[in-house]
Amino acid sequence: MAQRTDAENLRQAWRAFSCNGGGEGWRTIPIELNAPCRLLAGRHCPGDEEAIIIGFHGVRLPPDAHLPQGHGFGVAKPSSEALGGSHAWLALSRKVAGGIDLFAMMAGDVVRLLEGCANVGDERLFQLFLSRIRAWQDFMERGRDGVLGQEAETGLFGEMVVLKSLLEAAVPATFALDAWQGPLDGLQDFLVGSGAIEVKTTLSANGFPATVNSLEQLDETLRQPLYVAGVRLTLGVAGKTLPEFTGVIRELLRDQPTALGMFESRLVQAGYLHALADKYVRRFTHSGTAVMPVEGDFPRLTRMNVAPGVRKTRYEVDLDLSGVADVGLVHALEKLGGM
Repeated sequence: MAQRTDAENLRQAWRAFSCNGGGEGWRTIPIELNAPCRLLAGRHCPGDEEAIIIGFHGVRLPPDAHLPQGHGFGVAKPSSEALGGSHAWLALSRKVAGGIDLFAMMAGDVVRLLEGCANVGDERLFQLFLSRIRAWQDFMERGRDGVLGQEAETGLFGEMVVLKSLLEAAVPATFALDAWQGPLDGLQDFLVGSGAIEVKTTLSANGFPATVNSLEQLDETLRQPLYVAGVRLTLGVAGKTLPEFTGVIRELLRDQPTALGMFESRLVQAGYLHALADKYVRRFTHSGTAVMPVEGDFPRLTRMNVAPGVRKTRYEVDLDLSGVADVGLVHALEKLGGM
């Protein structure tokens, strides 16, 4: 029995199989797992496809056409004859065109999800599994290489500062994570009720330059009420790296496996991979957040205040010069209906 379930040990298990001897079908080895499902590492012949195969109990699988497929991987229903008819089996397999390194990271991440769900019901575990696969599908469709650039790293840290503040303000974790749309390239980073919070993050010591990506992003006629949360960070040895800060939020969610699974999926969708955590070495300290309503004289460009011929734009605002007072996150949440 395999004892560890990280990406490298999955690769070691896969190397134990070979399709060189001919034949068709699955060659598998069980993986020990403290979760309400069964897990196998396997290789399918003659295609020579590495896979992890998960057996769910008491779950009705969707039609084949509804199973997620991505660049370099696929999800399919293997024949249960050789695997055991007491479970509903799904195989997450590498496609021939898919790179083994990225697939191993994906498979290892899925196993980590399953390991953290020992007390989750069968149906909920199945839904978390599908959600994680779809997060990887989003990641691969965007053509990411696995490591965030510095601007994206800073932005993700800022969004997680606001997420942490929501959790500490007693916003239900699943509500807060469902509201977090930044990793999905949402127009605003948090959607709450009919309103939203757009997070802007800066490392600047002079002013607060914030890039606005469209005419719609700060248009309060589209979502009301609308707020900008300006997160100010500094760099220094006393701060936390991005992986360390994800650990802080994981600790807040440690007794809520469903919420923790949602958080991990959001990280993948944002382009952050746990397996590449050692690539992030910058240390950030949170020095303050200002929450400002987008209304009245707040400086912004929208379709209502630019010439009709302006189709799209990307511009910069200095939040320190906005002239708008900080109302605080709690006040904003009360107006948004999040508390």
